[in-house]
Amino acid sequence: MFDFQKLEVYKKTRRINKKVFLYILRHPGIPPKLKDQLFRAALSIALNTAEGAGRFTKADKKTLLRSIKKHPI
Repeated sequence: MFDFQKLEVYKKTRRINKKVFLYILRHPGIPPKLKDQLFRAALSIALNTAEGAGRFTKADKKTLLRSIKKHPI
């Protein structure tokens, strides 16, 4: 297990992603461009969290966690 997978924000993001992806699949009437934007936005949260947690210095991780704390899910 990677460090970012232990973060509560990452776990919440995974649950939200699953809901967004299922919604997109179950509603074929959503315009394709909007589907793409929703998909990419939801995925971006998880990817940014994983990238930030993969930083090597404590200062980098501290900056990431502070920014997440300011913008909770």
